[in-house]
Amino acid sequence: MTSDLRGILPVLPTPFAADGGIDGAGMARLVRFAVEKGVDGVVFPGFASEVETLKGDERAALLKIVVDEVGGRVPVVAGASAADWREVVDHGRAAAALGIRHLMVQPPKSVGVDAPALIEFLGHVLDALPGVEIILQNAPAPRGSDLSPEAIIEVVKALPRVAYVKEETLPAGPAISHIIANAPSTLKGVIGGGGARYILDEYARGATAAMPALEIIEEHVAMDRAWSAGRRDEARAIYVRTLPLLVLQAVYRMRLTKHVLKRRGVIEHTGVRAPTPALDAPAIADIDSNLAELGLLVAEAA
Repeated sequence: MTSDLRGILPVLPTPFAADGGIDGAGMARLVRFAVEKGVDGVVFPGFASEVETLKGDERAALLKIVVDEVGGRVPVVAGASAADWREVVDHGRAAAALGIRHLMVQPPKSVGVDAPALIEFLGHVLDALPGVEIILQNAPAPRGSDLSPEAIIEVVKALPRVAYVKEETLPAGPAISHIIANAPSTLKGVIGGGGARYILDEYARGATAAMPALEIIEEHVAMDRAWSAGRRDEARAIYVRTLPLLVLQAVYRMRLTKHVLKRRGVIEHTGVRAPTPALDAPAIADIDSNLAELGLLVAEAA
């Protein structure tokens, strides 16, 4: 596969200010943090960005900050999922106006799981947006549609500009293997999701990239580099070291991400809009202990 998108492509969280509005300065710091840690690209907005809670003007302002702060150093992938293909096109045009050519789209559940309907939906988008490539996001239920790998293969064969698949159904591994074994030459890569909790299995099956959250991104970058260089034992050691925190991240989601990023001095506030389990004192102590073990936080005295 000749992928333009390789390596670690974190989904950026949305920082909110103390009054609940968006924090533009915090967004710029997040992008700088990501690029300084060696990421291969950034993604915004996505599920981990609390995209459903963002107003149109907020979304547009934040995406412009991302593009401006990246400054062409790494690719930017814009999330463009919506309930109607026309709305996907609107998101895509806004992204294209900023110079973005990779759109991540999860077809809405209303389209169903059959290939002809998926091809029709995505075909409308591609007809309206010449020059862009789509990353077909296949998220698990209840948020996603749990598309079969067979349906995905039909889609990518019918629509060559569906150039990537982000496969994050559970288990993702067998689906990744099937897609890669049966993909047309136009498919440039399969990208892993699931918060990098399964990243080495995904890489072993041929995935070219991963889209984790941002809070321990240098660990994911180091793991990717070790794997790519053939240092598989080193990559596994990093992977095992990250798992306790990633297990907690699966539960607390963006609350954990923002807590960690605040503890690391990247953002000022940890507010979220999306319904997410609250962090109580024992959970915070557990998270901070894991950060200390990773060497990313100095343990506080008891």
